[in-house]
Amino acid sequence: MISYLEFEKPVAALEARIAELRETAESGELDIASEIRRLEAKSAELLASTYKALTPWQKTQVARHPARPHFRDFVATAFSDFMPLGGDRLYGEDQAIVGGFATLDGRKVMLIGHEKGNDTQSRIRHNFGMGKPEGYRKAVRLMEMASRFGLPVVTLVDTSGAFPGVEAEERGQAEAIARSTEACLALGVPMVATIVGEGGSGGAVALASAERVLMLEHAVYSVISPEGCASILWRTSEKAPEAAEAMKVTAQDLLGLGVIDRIVREPVGGAHRDPAGTALALGKAIGEELDALAGKAPDALRALRAERFLKIGA
Repeated sequence: MISYLEFEKPVAALEARIAELRETAESGELDIASEIRRLEAKSAELLASTYKALTPWQKTQVARHPARPHFRDFVATAFSDFMPLGGDRLYGEDQAIVGGFATLDGRKVMLIGHEKGNDTQSRIRHNFGMGKPEGYRKAVRLMEMASRFGLPVVTLVDTSGAFPGVEAEERGQAEAIARSTEACLALGVPMVATIVGEGGSGGAVALASAERVLMLEHAVYSVISPEGCASILWRTSEKAPEAAEAMKVTAQDLLGLGVIDRIVREPVGGAHRDPAGTALALGKAIGEELDALAGKAPDALRALRAERFLKIGA
């Protein structure tokens, strides 16, 4: 059952009508196959035209779609032999940031990313993808392990931001994010980061300071959420659509600014309409980027990272 967003209501109405006609056709009372085909073509055309002209705010809604694939979904389809590793060896385990050894098309990698969960219980368990200090310190531990074993690092970023609670601040949230960002920049092995849903603030940058940064077509990446920006500038979250437009949060805008390096296409209608297809396309793109980085010396990789971040917006 597809969950429709507000701007998808015309498509929803058409698809509901198609479903009704299919039920009628199954009863055998009427031959309406031609009408069903006509409506299916019209629905597909409407869906394509709708997604071709999405506003930044609508893309933000797509990036937050409850059925959008998350870390575990990508692991299940694009990767194999995933062996999760837990704990930061300092405080405890954080379920919002998941990582471990994995295989991508025969290549061993260290895979790290945010997990939001896909139902109420799992979302609470994973803290809606908002990492705590122990999560970012775990990421640092895994990146250092990857360097020792000579494994490329792949990250899947999907968070509205790092957890802002008092307990996180008490345990050094800002320091943990800074250390994770530093660990990315200091890696002596290739690193490819992908924004797969929301890339929010320092909580995203801490896992995305790589020499190659990819984004799914309808993902968003920003220093603050559109609602947060609107609340600061206009004192109301109702201005979120205007904020999203001004902030240049879309993959298309960020590619032009040099913040990201590549856009990975999504199926028509968004990743939530074909999670498996999206995961396979993403895995292929990551593999191509790792192939391009293979064999580069540690100093060359660090220089690539420094160069790409220093020229952003130039």
